[in-house]
Amino acid sequence: MDKFWTNSETRPAPPAGVRVPECLRLGAVEIRPATVLAPMSGVTDTVFRRFIREMGGCGLLMTEFTSADGLLRDQRVRGRYLHFYDDEHPISAQLFGSEPQVLAAAARLVEDLGFDVVDLNLGCPAKKVVKCNGGSGLLRDLPRIGQIFETVRAAVKIPFTVKFRAGWNDKEIVCVELARLAESCGLDAVALHARTREQGYAGTARWEWIAAVKQAVRIPVIGNGDVRTPEDAAAMVAQTGCDAVMIGRTAASNPWIFRQIAQYEAGCGYEQPAEADRHRMIRTYFRMLIEEQMPGAAGKMKQFASWFTHGVTNGSHLRKAIYQARTEQEILERVEEFFAPLAVLASARAV
Repeated sequence: MDKFWTNSETRPAPPAGVRVPECLRLGAVEIRPATVLAPMSGVTDTVFRRFIREMGGCGLLMTEFTSADGLLRDQRVRGRYLHFYDDEHPISAQLFGSEPQVLAAAARLVEDLGFDVVDLNLGCPAKKVVKCNGGSGLLRDLPRIGQIFETVRAAVKIPFTVKFRAGWNDKEIVCVELARLAESCGLDAVALHARTREQGYAGTARWEWIAAVKQAVRIPVIGNGDVRTPEDAAAMVAQTGCDAVMIGRTAASNPWIFRQIAQYEAGCGYEQPAEADRHRMIRTYFRMLIEEQMPGAAGKMKQFASWFTHGVTNGSHLRKAIYQARTEQEILERVEEFFAPLAVLASARAV
């Protein structure tokens, strides 16, 4: 997952009074506020989802994308990717695959497990997924997508949504046609990552594609792409009319983003985390990993260190110490050692 963006474009400030919607309804499921944590492979496991939920402000959590075929063949996949706790509701499980009946069976399993929503991934640009005709690889086969939509919709009663990219490349933009197909097949909402498969995560998200989809369908439209600040969230709503905002990569480096949006919407500005906040955040997340007994917790800590230390003074020193540590406990000790002088300095300033 790319940590930062390759473009540095600044979005125009949103007009005064424009707000992210307070609520999104997906069938009988109420999402409040209308903000969504995007599904991210290797990121949105149960620990990170609960971590975001505890931070506050996120309306809907989504799992990592999960192979429908793998889910049916190997019970270990269920435990690894679809384990969740009661405090994660409302929560959506995202599936990928290309066989309608396999996806339908996996969707029924998702429903039986107690998920509130099931989502189809038509956006992943990874080569290993695309070569199996999954993720964004299906964007060149709308008839097959239509079969999947109809088969899965008939298989489950819970809300069924789809997340997709605008098209394979700039010459093959299919987002409006795909959204209309989803609506005609009875899906409850569509989420558009406003980039093409060819773009990957580079360049600028084309929010005008989200606007075009919103104008084309009556079901809810969720916008995704380049939301880095609360102002960006409001600007996306202003420019596209979307019904909800989905946030991915920003949540990894700034887990406060959903709470900041809620504060911004309340009209009283929003808090910027101090280094003491980042210390608590890193310590909390790392301890949650250990308590959950996540396989490879030390590796996960090292993975997140590069995101969580963004904005920390001399954060490269902390990252180096974490990378060199061998155990989970050693990593926690390195974190405490790094922040200890900063805590002393903060106390001295307060006197």
